[in-house]
This record gives sequence, C-alpha cells and structure tokens, in this order.
Amino acid sequence: MFLASVRSLEFLLLTRNSLKMQIKELTNLREELMAVKKGDMVRAVREKLENSLEAKASDTRFPSYLFETKGEIVDVKGDYALIKFGKVPTPNIWLRVDQLEEFK
Repeated sequence: MFLASVRSLEFLLLTRNSLKMQIKELTNLREELMAVKKGDMVRAVREKLENSLEAKASDTRFPSYLFETKGEIVDVKGDYALIKFGKVPTPNIWLRVDQLEEFK
C-alpha cells in the first residue's frame, strides 16, 4: 500500500510539472500574439477573418476597407483589439489579434 501511494505521488508530481511547462509555453505564445498595442496601424487578414468563427456567426460580406486601409488600434482586451478604420465615418470593430497584420 505504501509503494502504491509513493507511485501515485510521483505520478502527480510529474503531471504537475508537465502542466506547468505547458502553461508557460502557452503564456509565451499568447505574449507573441499580443504583440499589438494601442496606436499600432493594422489591417485585417482576409483569409483569417473569412474563415473565422466570428464570420460564420454573422454576415460574411466584409467591407473592403477592413483589408485595404489602415486602421488604428484604439483598445486591446484579452485576445481582441478595437480597430478604428480610416477618416471616413465607419464603425469601430473588434477583431481577434491573430486576424490582424501590421499595415505596410
């Protein structure tokens, strides 16, 4: 019985260490994705936006200005950024950070 308890404890410790490593890797990946900040100029990536869950949940006919004009990041919350496009009166839009690229 004592041996079984020791083996169970060893297994739990190994599992815990493995989970810690996975969490650290995911945190690093998230930081890489979150490389955008307020004031950055971006545009939407058509392929990523059109194939997204958000697109499937609503109208998939996105206006061309999302992909062709530069937008400014106004706010960032979690995995999403609020984008203000152009000087023309257009509504601001929340997009996932991985659906954006730097405007060049």
